[in-house]
Amino acid sequence: MAQKKMNFEESLARLEEIAAALENQATALEDSLSLYEEGVGLIKNCSKLLDEATARVTILGRNPETGKVEEQPFSDK
Repeated sequence: MAQKKMNFEESLARLEEIAAALENQATALEDSLSLYEEGVGLIKNCSKLLDEATARVTILGRNPETGKVEEQPFSDK
């Protein structure tokens, strides 16, 4: 059965659940490994979604040469 594609908020909430379960020392080793693997997949999904969101963001800024307000790409560097 195919797993539902989660949005960022759902993925983050599930990651919090996984972290809490992994902190519980009563979780069996095999269950911990499964949770860890699921968490890695969720982190990859969150990272991909954040990259996509960053690519969509533009900033309005004043061009120092012309003085006009223009769209500029977002850069986190």
